[in-house]
Amino acid sequence: MQRSLSSLRLAALLLALAGAGLVQAQDKPAAAVLAPNANLVVQGIPAVPQSLADAVAAYADFRGHGFVSWHPTQREMLVSHRKAGANTSQLYRLASPMGELEQLTDSQDPVGGATYEPKHGRYIVFARATGGNEVAQLYRLDGKGKEPVLLTDPDQRHALNGWLHNSSQLLFTSVPLDRTAQGGSRAQVMTQLWIMDPEKPEAKRKLTEFPGGGWGVGSISWDDKQVALTEYVSAAESRIWIMDLATGEKRQVLPAAGQTERASYSPAGFTHDNKQLFITTTKFSEFREFGRMTLADGKLERLDSGLPWDLSGGTITEDGKTLALQFNIDGRDELRFFDAKSFKPLPAPRLPAGSVGNARYDKQRNELMFSLDSAQGPGQIFSVDKAGKVQQWTKAYAPPSIDTAKFGDQQIVRWKSFDGRQISGLINLPPADKFPGKRPVLINIHGGPEGQSTMGFIGRNNYFVQEMGIAMIQPNVRGSTGYGKTFLDLDNGFKREDSVKDIGALLDWIATQPNLDASRVMVVGGSYGGYMVLAVSTNYAERIVGAIDIVGISHFVTFLNNTESYRRDLRRVEYGDERDPAMKEFLDKISPLTNAAKIKKPLFVVQGKNDPRVPYTEAEQIVAKVREQGTPVWYLRAENEGHGFQRKENQDYLFYSMIGFMQQNLLKR
Repeated sequence: MQRSLSSLRLAALLLALAGAGLVQAQDKPAAAVLAPNANLVVQGIPAVPQSLADAVAAYADFRGHGFVSWHPTQREMLVSHRKAGANTSQLYRLASPMGELEQLTDSQDPVGGATYEPKHGRYIVFARATGGNEVAQLYRLDGKGKEPVLLTDPDQRHALNGWLHNSSQLLFTSVPLDRTAQGGSRAQVMTQLWIMDPEKPEAKRKLTEFPGGGWGVGSISWDDKQVALTEYVSAAESRIWIMDLATGEKRQVLPAAGQTERASYSPAGFTHDNKQLFITTTKFSEFREFGRMTLADGKLERLDSGLPWDLSGGTITEDGKTLALQFNIDGRDELRFFDAKSFKPLPAPRLPAGSVGNARYDKQRNELMFSLDSAQGPGQIFSVDKAGKVQQWTKAYAPPSIDTAKFGDQQIVRWKSFDGRQISGLINLPPADKFPGKRPVLINIHGGPEGQSTMGFIGRNNYFVQEMGIAMIQPNVRGSTGYGKTFLDLDNGFKREDSVKDIGALLDWIATQPNLDASRVMVVGGSYGGYMVLAVSTNYAERIVGAIDIVGISHFVTFLNNTESYRRDLRRVEYGDERDPAMKEFLDKISPLTNAAKIKKPLFVVQGKNDPRVPYTEAEQIVAKVREQGTPVWYLRAENEGHGFQRKENQDYLFYSMIGFMQQNLLKR
């Protein structure tokens, strides 16, 4: 009798607790949740319902293709692609237009750049880093099913720089890492230039060393006697050097040695007689233009395209007669064709609509490959032959449940900032018939800061627009590329917070728009965009409902002290040199960590443990500081990622968590 009474009391207690929501009633089992994978550290983030993951999974499965390299003798190419069910993009061989992809690499880490051996295509050399650490190593792959052969020293960071034209010898650069230095930091960084036959890596030879981490090979002369080198100082300043491959002697050619002119110069290829060098430069105007320098006397000729926009890329036919140049026209990359000798415009073939990604002529047929994406889908690859015939090589995958043709095009919006300067950005509006009335706004701020939000496919973000009814704005604040060299410099050093004021002016503009809800605005951004998110959270806390900081800088001084040494001096040019007392005081004053007490709205911080650019300590210190004052903080750290998430399983969990964060803070009225 006593046992029966106890059972009744226990049952009554369980029912009472279930009624209070503290336990689940037996006839209402707990809803299934998606457990984070073993590499994710999750703090303060509510459990992700499996039902949510299932409902939105299609928006996490768009799969396009990226062009990597033409085969030197056959009409086939290497492409990068993430297959169904895979976590990362890998290398594939594509032997014919719309043919079946043949997978060549299979790794937990994505493959970076890759290239065929240039004479016969006997093997492939590719770059790959581990766990997002950006310590790229070079590998030789001899064919499908073969194990890649490591070619480089794992204690250094390496970059492919190009092949000699008349032999299968590869130029590459190496930079030492902080983890190999005493005390984990280097007072001086050197870039080493090497030459190697990838079939005999043990016989590689060091050609020279350069001071600093901003060096690379821009182009190699057709007779393999000289290389044009780029010395990168900042986005607004770089120099060109010519080096003799036999002796290692080098000389600065642009700007001429001794000149203090501040402009950007980059090599773009030697002419076939090896007497001139094509270049890109900001010397002549606000924008990056094409030029040609005579090596004998240093005379520089401006090749004016007539387009007041940045030259963003280019390729030349093997016979040296035709140039295909890419121009960033208000955020959309377009192709233009020119005679390489006279620089007269050539008739352009009719190309599919979209923004051009990579473009490259092949060696045998003067056939141009180019990739395109648009608001309606991710990257697809096309080619155009000498007769102007366009052929499609790949078709992007979109889940059958989603009609991407209905995705609206991005529009350009413009507003006046605090000083009267015009700032622009891109806006994706949700379908008005499905979401009438004023819409909540997500301000998505790009990184860099020398970057640009450009036209193209927005991937998972389409869910926020198409299914949640959120208007997404991608601002190009001062300091962004694509709008001239004066605009690029407007946020340097002591002018850092002027770019934050551009977001304040955007908030003012949103308040004037009849279809946008200024009372429901959230900010998101990565890297420098993460700093901007934190800065908006401290300067305009009452005008936003929440913020998502992805691998962002929380304190400029600790960032500059802890970022990898090969990046430190390059970042000092942009942000300011913390070794100067006045600059250090200023950087400390404006840093979000110093002003963390002003962050009053919920914060979501995302970080990769292996990030060499913005170390994970930047995230951990802002999380701890903001939590101290009682502001809600969600924190997601991936132990196998670096500067942003590259693995699909990690991207997916972040995506689901962002939806939950927006449902809690942005969509509620």
